[in-house]
Amino acid sequence: MGDERHDDPTQPRSPQATTPVDAPEPAPEPRRPRKPLWRRVLVWIVKAILVFLIGSMLWVAALRFINPPITFTMMGDIVAGHGVTKHWMRFDRIDSSMARAAIAAEDSRFCEHNGFDYKAIAAAAARNATGKKRIRGGSTISQQTAKNVFLWQGGGYFRKGLEAYFTLLIENIWGKRRIMEVYLNVAETGIGTYGVNAGAMRYFKHDASRLSQREAALIAAVLPLPKKRAAIDPRGFTRRYGNSINKRIGVVRGDGLDACLR
Repeated sequence: MGDERHDDPTQPRSPQATTPVDAPEPAPEPRRPRKPLWRRVLVWIVKAILVFLIGSMLWVAALRFINPPITFTMMGDIVAGHGVTKHWMRFDRIDSSMARAAIAAEDSRFCEHNGFDYKAIAAAAARNATGKKRIRGGSTISQQTAKNVFLWQGGGYFRKGLEAYFTLLIENIWGKRRIMEVYLNVAETGIGTYGVNAGAMRYFKHDASRLSQREAALIAAVLPLPKKRAAIDPRGFTRRYGNSINKRIGVVRGDGLDACLR
């Protein structure tokens, strides 16, 4: 018989020599084509708009519960060296004549509109077209509050557009009572003086919880031009305008034009 050898499965096998084989290098990934400049700009614009929309909604929502600490108009007075005097007062503590005076003077349909009084805007445009010296706007208390709290003074279509946007937000997030409360506390009532409470202390030496109807009417008469008018010892137009507002306060109360605030 031949000398036939069989591997013993119980014995360890000697390692067989292997020839290392280098793995092939992976092919480089093809470079992605760079997006056109206009597309990159468009993406950044969309992102900026989304950030603004979300941020502004959160800002407005926060100020439904937090009183605005400062406004751009106040900053302007600080820079100009006038300083800022303000004393926040809750709406339920301010004499009710003040809100009625503001409605009588600035926005008789405050409780009816959704932030914009289109009849008043049309009437103001028609009156201004006659070329009369005294120009009127058509801004509602809601629009003025949006401007005073979130924006800056002055005109321009861009600012007007932002004002309309913030007006819609506060109308839907704050509601009428909060809008009036903020308006009565941030509206300028004299040089460096903000809010009807600070105005009452400045002109009448007592706070806004003790305003008489005539005092409320005089403060309301100052609101359109607070740097040029004073509620104490008023003369000329301011005096006549205050008397007119004083008479209309009874109409606001009697006709329920302040119903949304009760």
